[in-house]
Amino acid sequence: MFTVQPRADALESLQLNDTAADSELVLAPPRGGLATRLRLTGVNLFFLDEGTLRGSSKNVRGGNPVLFPSPGKLEGDAWARGGRRGALKQHGFARNLPWQVVGTATGDAARATLRLASSDETRAAYPWDFTADYTYVLSGAALRIEQRFTNTGREPMPFGAGFHPYFRVAQAEKGAARVLTKATRAFDNVTKQRGPLAGIDLRGAEVDLHLEDHGAVPCGLALPSGRTVELRGSPEFSQWVVWTLKDKDFVCVEPWTCPGNALNTGERLLVLEPGRSRTLWVELELR
Repeated sequence: MFTVQPRADALESLQLNDTAADSELVLAPPRGGLATRLRLTGVNLFFLDEGTLRGSSKNVRGGNPVLFPSPGKLEGDAWARGGRRGALKQHGFARNLPWQVVGTATGDAARATLRLASSDETRAAYPWDFTADYTYVLSGAALRIEQRFTNTGREPMPFGAGFHPYFRVAQAEKGAARVLTKATRAFDNVTKQRGPLAGIDLRGAEVDLHLEDHGAVPCGLALPSGRTVELRGSPEFSQWVVWTLKDKDFVCVEPWTCPGNALNTGERLLVLEPGRSRTLWVELELR
């Protein structure tokens, strides 16, 4: 049975369930459209720091933050493109703004669509008009997130998108977790060095690896329990990042459409013509 129902919580206000599969998704539309909690076939997958969720001045550490219109960090937190200039903090503004619930359904899955639209606040940092509709689809052992971007302005709109899922992995068990990738090269964002990749040790003080040649193919996180989370997406999701911190009980495996700083470099940046829409998708499945 699929259900979508409100929750008595000012932030985590919407809950999707597949009761037959024992799967559940909790959304916080006022808090960046964030998926805060995910259970697939009885397994709780997301790490969540409750203090950062409830502290409105902080970026939420946990769940699955939405990265738009620029995943990663811009050089100097600033961009210059096509004669325009602006400033954006790391990962863009979508994760810090309230989203609207614009639709729900319970036919072949539990579905909820959240929307972020351009405003005076977004235009101050990013002078393009848009709507971004994210539809969360929960069914069985999988969560699918369909993203539809529409350029509602009069000029071509450059953008990038991504997600930052925090998967629950205890620090003491990180040695038994593995990132499943065929990448052979990575940029180490801690040392600022590029080089060959021969395995990923998740037990370091900080691991921040941008997989340079993973490409638009599925990526996986083998959990200490023996289960695996497989992440896959539409062909635009060709940039993958692995991040974790010592003494923190999470491992992030992040699908992005472009590298950080793409609004400056143009590398794999998506461009949407006026009046046009583009649909992307990402899926998380527990195997």
